[in-house]
Amino acid sequence: MSEEGVELIDKTIAYDGYFKIIRFGLRHRQFRGGMGTRIDREVFERGSAAAVLPYDPVRDEVVLLEQFRVGAFAAGRPAWLIEIVAGMIEPGEDPADVARRETAEEAGLQLGRLEAIGDVIMSPGGCTETVALFCGQVDAADAGGIFGLDHEGEDIRAFTLPFDKAYDRVRSGEIDNASSVISIQWLALNREDLRRRWM
Repeated sequence: MSEEGVELIDKTIAYDGYFKIIRFGLRHRQFRGGMGTRIDREVFERGSAAAVLPYDPVRDEVVLLEQFRVGAFAAGRPAWLIEIVAGMIEPGEDPADVARRETAEEAGLQLGRLEAIGDVIMSPGGCTETVALFCGQVDAADAGGIFGLDHEGEDIRAFTLPFDKAYDRVRSGEIDNASSVISIQWLALNREDLRRRWM
């Protein structure tokens, strides 16, 4: 179904702070035919982000981050997550440029080649957030340390892991956030081809 099957009745701002919440009143076409009844839904306006899994094909290592996440804390999950590099895309920015900028800010590394993994919508039942995922070539020989921007309250630990150990952490559930899981699983499927092309 396309947007042609949606009747927007009203749209109001329910909250406008650090993030924005929009309340939609709408009806949409039903698979059995006709339009459904009115539904009211709040949508969390998150915006678009770019995320990159830094990968050293020579050392066969990935660079990962560990940082506090209030959403995980609020959900009753471990509050310090192991993640890949990520940042919000500002209006007019290219996602690949954001991936490069954020890798320098959060991991202290410069990206070489970039391979697009894909664009995904993170939680379509109630959030607009989309993420452009990449795998980026790095030299991880001297990777690691504490990074982040003080004025944004960032406290980010960057570290390296052999790819197999990172993949084990996905399989065990220790790495449990969507961007990281998707990217590491993508690398598991494409690693040999990437190593041939990047070395």
